[in-house]
Amino acid sequence: MRSGSPFEAQFGFCRALRTGDRIFVAGTAPIWPDGSVDPDPAAQARRCFEIVRAALAEVGASVHDVVRTRMFLVDAADAAAVGGVHGEVFAVQAPVATMVVVASLLDPRWRVEIEVDAVAH
Repeated sequence: MRSGSPFEAQFGFCRALRTGDRIFVAGTAPIWPDGSVDPDPAAQARRCFEIVRAALAEVGASVHDVVRTRMFLVDAADAAAVGGVHGEVFAVQAPVATMVVVASLLDPRWRVEIEVDAVAH
């Protein structure tokens, strides 16, 4: 499944891939269709999850099927904001989750990038 990211064709990847009941959603950045990026880390996390939700839906799944999340931050100070959004998205059923601080992401405007794994029957 392709989401329209310019990096998909350039780097040779897809947004989400389903193989049997397993679904893998690639690292998802907080980019709006016009290429803009909101500077707020919570807004960025919400945008990432909007894209993730759409990718899951395209392959017949939802956030209720997510079993693992990985959140990559460029600043540990953003952990509460990003974690709070994660808690909102997964208020009903929490997946296992990892949050790490990295030196940088591909675009310096990005404060967070999120990837998920899901199992849908």
